[in-house]
Amino acid sequence: MNAKLKKLFQQKVDGKTIIVTGASSGIGLTVSKYLAQAGAHVLLLARTKDKLDEVKAEIEAEGGKASVFPCDLNDMESIDAVSKEILASVDHIDILINNAGRSIRRAVHESVDRFHDFERTMQLNYFGAVRLVLNLLPHMMQRKDGQIINISSIGVLANATRFSAYVASKAALDAFSRCLSAEVHSHKIAITSIYMPLVRTPMIAPTKMYKYVPTLSPEEAADLIATAIVKRPKKIATNLGRIASITYAVAPDINNILMSIGFNLFPSSTASIGQQEKLTIVQRAYARLFPGEHW
Repeated sequence: MNAKLKKLFQQKVDGKTIIVTGASSGIGLTVSKYLAQAGAHVLLLARTKDKLDEVKAEIEAEGGKASVFPCDLNDMESIDAVSKEILASVDHIDILINNAGRSIRRAVHESVDRFHDFERTMQLNYFGAVRLVLNLLPHMMQRKDGQIINISSIGVLANATRFSAYVASKAALDAFSRCLSAEVHSHKIAITSIYMPLVRTPMIAPTKMYKYVPTLSPEEAADLIATAIVKRPKKIATNLGRIASITYAVAPDINNILMSIGFNLFPSSTASIGQQEKLTIVQRAYARLFPGEHW
């Protein structure tokens, strides 16, 4: 994080109460530490209490403030219960960062007997996030202040192949966010979608070929979230994401051809069909033309 952003970020979050879902690893862990270092009280949400306790200990060892709220975001009753617990323990919520997510890399024709992949991805990435918003939104509306940051995906803009389940769930959340944004505008609540490119986190580790393609670091991803908090925009996307969105809007056939080339160039994952995932020179070159895209 550059010095200017760091200063503005600290001014924005110092003394604020901020929820981060998926806070036990990856982007969520990194941004939680950033927030705590800047003076925020971070409410850590994830499924595993032991991991959250470790994050809390790390934050407190550096002088920050964090509270642990274990929650299975696949379980609506668990979300309702933790929402009540949170609202009973703090005065208000300034920012909600819906970061927790599940990704599945598998082509549609390889998924004909795996409808559960679509169900479980939608359950966490869409229904879980929406349920949490529904529980907390009335309190933000009453205060006429707040921000909800939803971590979307560059795949929503670029139509990433082999990620139909993941992209569809993020697209649903994106559409929900756009509708909600207009509804709460008069209540001074900002809704921000971040079309996150590929980030080197434990979520992508099973796909070995991602070792050889351009990705963001968790720190760079956290910087995008920091920018969202400072500027409170409707959306944040990388240059590739913006170009992909424009291309699909004005020349969808070109977008389709480019994505089709990538689909045929890169193999399915070993978990899907048992192929090797080492990349050729051509594959690496193509991946570098589309930095951060999911292949």
